[in-house]
Amino acid sequence: MTVTFGGVPAGAVRRTPAAESAAPAAGRRRRPRIGLLAAGAYLAVLLVAAVWPAALAPGDPLAADPLRVLSPPDSGHWFGTDQLGRDVWTRVVHGAGHSLTIGVAATAVAVTAGVLLGLLAGLLHRLADEALSRSFDALSAFPILLLALLFIAVAGPGTASLIGAIGLAALPRFARVVRGQTLLVRRSGYVEQAVTFGLSRPRLVLRHVLPNAIGPVPVLVVIGLGEAIIIAAGLSFLGLGPQPPSPEWGAMLSEGRNYLQVAWWISVLPGLAVTATVVSLTALGRHWQARLDGRQR
Repeated sequence: MTVTFGGVPAGAVRRTPAAESAAPAAGRRRRPRIGLLAAGAYLAVLLVAAVWPAALAPGDPLAADPLRVLSPPDSGHWFGTDQLGRDVWTRVVHGAGHSLTIGVAATAVAVTAGVLLGLLAGLLHRLADEALSRSFDALSAFPILLLALLFIAVAGPGTASLIGAIGLAALPRFARVVRGQTLLVRRSGYVEQAVTFGLSRPRLVLRHVLPNAIGPVPVLVVIGLGEAIIIAAGLSFLGLGPQPPSPEWGAMLSEGRNYLQVAWWISVLPGLAVTATVVSLTALGRHWQARLDGRQR
């Protein structure tokens, strides 16, 4: 006869619901995430293409071949050729440097100006804080693409204008986060203690306030970089960025839009490069953000 206690046979281990759910959760944490690995691998290849494009595509992205006009993808031309006989694979690889340079430069402008203005808004008098905060709200009220178009309409098309437009449009995101963090840090106990010890205001800001106020910024940079790249491609598609024959992804999309029915690869493959870049950066940024949130909790 089997002796039972509470419906459970003697000697058997009774597993609680928490224990039953903990084992699969632990397995999920240890299991490698294929999506993140793929995103990291793609970004590694993209970095090589941006820094050393000849390693992946040794040809000239501007070299035309009238005998191979609109050739479909094959073993000789992996991504086919465009309307001038230029190799699309070579242009996509060499275009990575153009697109990443614009995205990184625009994000750097947004981060630099946003951190500075957000820090000032959190440290200055209430009236100055109110004025800067309302400016951030006014910029945030415009869609990023529309604000960039307005900037380019005033400054004129070109790479420099494109970088400035995207940087201005993305500035409020960083400024508002840094302002909020600055307001929290300046009221913390260690900052008040440093003031009591007579630490000068510049040293207080540089040693205590700024390093703690910019904590969330790196995650926003990763996510914002993908957004900057896709906005740059959209503006270049409209003819407001680097001009042909530059092998920039947005400009390539624009050049191939008239040949979609006969040579879809001219636009679709650069478009896939833009999409894969944005998705990879967003996935890594969200994963990083989730890990930081988990540590804080």
